Amino acid sequence: MLVLVIGLILFLGPHSVRIFASGWAEARSAAMGENAWKGIYSLVSVLGFVLIVYGYGLARLDAPVFYVPPAWMTHVTALLMVFAFIALGAYMLPAGRLKLMLKHPMLLAVKIWAFAHLLANGDLASILLFGAFLAWAVLDRISVKRRGVAISSGGPVKWDVAAVATGLVLYGLFVWKLHWWLIGAHPFVLS
Repeated sequence: MLVLVIGLILFLGPHSVRIFASGWAEARSAAMGENAWKGIYSLVSVLGFVLIVYGYGLARLDAPVFYVPPAWMTHVTALLMVFAFIALGAYMLPAGRLKLMLKHPMLLAVKIWAFAHLLANGDLASILLFGAFLAWAVLDRISVKRRGVAISSGGPVKWDVAAVATGLVLYGLFVWKLHWWLIGAHPFVLS
């Protein structure tokens, strides 16, 4: 469990600097140079991500179970993940009306992903992983709103169609094989 916690700290820590210490982050970036700051930020984040993946794989094998969701909850999770992937598609592509409506589609995708997975996983490793990401995404969304970060203006509907199509293709790939290959768990099988 320690590896997972260290990974979460190393990954979410740098991603939380703008939430809790925006001025400090800007000062560090100015003092070090933007490229050096982004380089350190990226290295720490990548190391954290690797430790999250590795640590979660280790921790979930013998993590204590706090609740056992009903079998049908995997289907609720699967449905919510369709929306998470569509929000991710909207984030990845140029702005259409959907990106404008969602405001911050990446944060929305993370919130839906984390919440959906908390519904279907009641072990301590999952609660730590998905709970930490859900808390981070909620705090970051509040921070973004307070900082007045500009929201992209709307664009042509073709980007909305492309975002939905991209999200559905990614969803299909994850259900088909990617969830098993990357995570080691079938999305419709209870552990």
